[in-house]
Amino acid sequence: MRNIVSRENWLRAQEALRAKEKELTHAHDRLAAERRRLPWEKVEKAYAFDKLSGKASLDDLFDRRRQLIVYHHMLKPTDPDPCSGCGMVGDQIPHLAHLHVRDTSLVFVSRAPIAEIEAFKRRMGWTMPWVSTADDFNADFGVTTGFGLNVFYRDDGDIYRTYFTTGRGVETLGTPWTFLDLTPLGRQESWEDAPEGTEQSEPYQWWRLHDEYDDSRTRESA
Repeated sequence: MRNIVSRENWLRAQEALRAKEKELTHAHDRLAAERRRLPWEKVEKAYAFDKLSGKASLDDLFDRRRQLIVYHHMLKPTDPDPCSGCGMVGDQIPHLAHLHVRDTSLVFVSRAPIAEIEAFKRRMGWTMPWVSTADDFNADFGVTTGFGLNVFYRDDGDIYRTYFTTGRGVETLGTPWTFLDLTPLGRQESWEDAPEGTEQSEPYQWWRLHDEYDDSRTRESA
């Protein structure tokens, strides 16, 4: 049923809703601050991945950056019906230069062989790094038959798992900000409530068109 009102009443209703939206935004900020203070789990095992250029370790997936976001895509060997939900996640991935300049890499991981992964990437028109896993990596980090997202941090040669989500936890992702909010360093902007010692810059000052960043961290992953 349509509710047609005068402009004055329309503006009043909009302002009332806007106040609730602002509170939700601030609640997300508080939740992200709490997420940045979660305890970490040290990764003790070695894992191997297949990429076009050969074998890779978990450390390699960081591509020399400090943070790594891994999306566990459900593509399986000879998959006749690739997951449409995972497909929608793939369609929402932002240009990775905006993550790279904040010292963060993003990689997709699937159990399908690398040749099948590359064929599916071409079909979808995707360019994100995507590797194949055949060991216990998925199961060890909360993903058995479905999908999920893990965040890792690398420090002095050690790797730590800092966050995990699945289900509806991935449905709001798609911007550089929502991805960075999942990481222990966050957006690295001065307004954020972050753990002591987190390097931060003024908001907006680091933003660029994706081809205008002048930082080695924005290089494409191999």
